[in-house]
Amino acid sequence: MSPLSSTPQGGLSRISAVYLPALVAALGGLLFGFDTAVINGAIVYLKRQLNLSARGTEFAAGSILLGCALGSALAGYLGDRFGRKRLLLVSAAIFAVSSVAAAMIVTLPQFLIARFAGGIAIGLASMLAPLYISELAPAAIRGRLVTLNQLAIVSGVLLAFFSNYLLSGLGNDSWRWMFGCAAFPAILFFVSMLFIPESPRWLIQRGQFQEAERILIRTLGMTEAAVEAGRIRETIAHEQGSLWEPKLRRPLTIAIVLAALQQLTGINTILYYGSLVFVEQIPHQSDSSALLSNIAIGATNLAFTLVAMFLVDRAGRKPLLVITSAAMAIFLLALSIAAALHAPASLLLVLIMLYVASFATGMGPVVWIVMSEIFPANVRAQAVALGNVVLWLACALITFTFLSLVSALSISGAFLLYAALSVVASLFVARVLPETKGRTLEEIEAGWRAKGRSASASVANRPE
Repeated sequence: MSPLSSTPQGGLSRISAVYLPALVAALGGLLFGFDTAVINGAIVYLKRQLNLSARGTEFAAGSILLGCALGSALAGYLGDRFGRKRLLLVSAAIFAVSSVAAAMIVTLPQFLIARFAGGIAIGLASMLAPLYISELAPAAIRGRLVTLNQLAIVSGVLLAFFSNYLLSGLGNDSWRWMFGCAAFPAILFFVSMLFIPESPRWLIQRGQFQEAERILIRTLGMTEAAVEAGRIRETIAHEQGSLWEPKLRRPLTIAIVLAALQQLTGINTILYYGSLVFVEQIPHQSDSSALLSNIAIGATNLAFTLVAMFLVDRAGRKPLLVITSAAMAIFLLALSIAAALHAPASLLLVLIMLYVASFATGMGPVVWIVMSEIFPANVRAQAVALGNVVLWLACALITFTFLSLVSALSISGAFLLYAALSVVASLFVARVLPETKGRTLEEIEAGWRAKGRSASASVANRPE
């Protein structure tokens, strides 16, 4: 039976109970995608108007990522203290204010401060939106709904690329409009968040059982809601210890390594610097053609995220990650060779799109899903926050070093390095990651407890 089929309400009520809150929370992902990717087109004009060096350009592109790391670090504690919904409201407000501030700056330090503040909002949303969705969604469709957040992220990326292209005709000040227009979806996000419920798992953790059960009845139906509420309460009652206890070493290692590899395989060199790559590294490319290439890349990202939504609850998390990481390595290697041979821009664009398609089907959405579902409820927010901090620091490392790396190794050498790291990602997943498809969050937690008891018994029975 479908997890929604036993819900007593009609079809529209079921949609409003499960899909509508997920869609609203995913607006945080849309703003995350827009605010991080808008720099791709704006940086061409910002670099000229502020007369930025290569290092200054890296700081302009990367300042937001340091804010992302701080926002993610704060999100774990604050998400447990004040709830997922309240923190998402705060992030929406910061999104709006920072977007307007970035559009009004006159110096590079002012721009860095505004973007750093926007990064805090992204850090909060990037951790709390998938966590909220995973805690609200029935197990059978959890992967699909958490992938909805990734779909929103890549939709925000495409929206940024498209708006950059449309606004590029406004001249040297067009970058101000590119940043400022993000305030409108931020306001929509804030208003929409006022009408969705809090996470039922967080409510049970805080002792608000009646409110939690009311939400679970709407999403699961009366009978299944009672079972699920009892399971959550029992799990929470038996939870002890901290994020650093032995039974959580493996999931913590998985989250940290996957978070780092998602970024170290190079995706955001394309999403943040794509315009500069096309304008400065490929002959005879105009600003307009570079921005059009971005739209093609963004559309590919969106299309294959839809493919991931279809596959993730069917094929599973592990197969998608193994296969698509290997594909990323292949296309990055081909891209490295093509760049070294000065291949036509059209071939380079096709290879970049194939690399982005592979990322969007696996490493893009599935890493967020895995991080949101492999930890016990009492440490889930802190664990996901730690994973996100690592992710954003890795992203900052890539962003702050890409132009310097290209200068030292050439664009071909940079892509070759990212290809090698994609091979590492595929091998790591194949060896370490368990499959979590179709399992409830409590069943996944029970699996870690069983492995911990097994390991303890093995040590106790080891001969002297």
